[in-house]
Amino acid sequence: MIRLCIMLALLVGAGSYTQPAWAQPYEPGPKGIAEGPWRRQIHWIPSLAEKPQGWVLVTQICRPAADKFPDSKPAPLMVLNHGSPANSGQRPAMKPYACDSEPAAWFLARGYVVAMPMRRGYGETSGPWLEEYGRCSNPDFYRGGLPAAEDMHSAVQYLEKLPYVQPGRTVIVGQSAGGWGSLAYSSQNPKGVIAMINFAGGRGGWAGNQPNTNCVPDRLLAGAAKYGETARVPTLWIYTQNDSFFAPEISRAMHARYTAAGGKAEFHLLPPWSTDGHGFITGQNSARIWGPLVERFIANLPN
Repeated sequence: MIRLCIMLALLVGAGSYTQPAWAQPYEPGPKGIAEGPWRRQIHWIPSLAEKPQGWVLVTQICRPAADKFPDSKPAPLMVLNHGSPANSGQRPAMKPYACDSEPAAWFLARGYVVAMPMRRGYGETSGPWLEEYGRCSNPDFYRGGLPAAEDMHSAVQYLEKLPYVQPGRTVIVGQSAGGWGSLAYSSQNPKGVIAMINFAGGRGGWAGNQPNTNCVPDRLLAGAAKYGETARVPTLWIYTQNDSFFAPEISRAMHARYTAAGGKAEFHLLPPWSTDGHGFITGQNSARIWGPLVERFIANLPN
């Protein structure tokens, strides 16, 4: 009781209560003007999730060069989804991929609008981090991917209504936790999304801060299988042999369990990349390797 009285006195002495730094009374919509050759612009996208209500996802949108792709013809959409740092203290400082980053530039050069949302709990979106899967000793990786899927769905619903976006031809790309989230999203077979591309997707890597470990690999495989039970949208999985988060035996097994359950997935395990292939998607000139795989995969999608 004494401690409570002291805390109340301190609050009164400090003035009125201040909302946490992540509180969001933001108004959805575009912010500022489109800038640069990629017409970069920030949008605040309203979250459709039940909690927290009224939230917005701070999203960077880059558009293909106007001289090559006239605005009179709406462009297909690619939504690029970030990973999650092993150190939770790094989440608030995260930024969207740049327009000239390897994956964004590759899709922009092919006429896609590229959107890069920051999910709840990351970067300027801030707020509560909802992708928690529990203790490493007893994880629920399936549940951990669902909030990411919620945010991807919120983004797609908003972005497909933009006048320069062609609805119904959206491609979802995710790396690491974003790749795992894309698999969670695939289990929902969202309308308008024609494909998911998973780069190094998974959760629970670097268990105990040690490379080439996972909290409970069997739980990760079980999560992949559960997503695959209902997933029917085509997916492309790209991993490398020297991924320190998800070793080849784990990525192969995840794919096997996902497809055995009914999911549609094309799997590629590529040679080692640099010192750690986990960040392969953004490596300099890495698109020369993964680009042809992605291009062929998209070209073979049903119309």
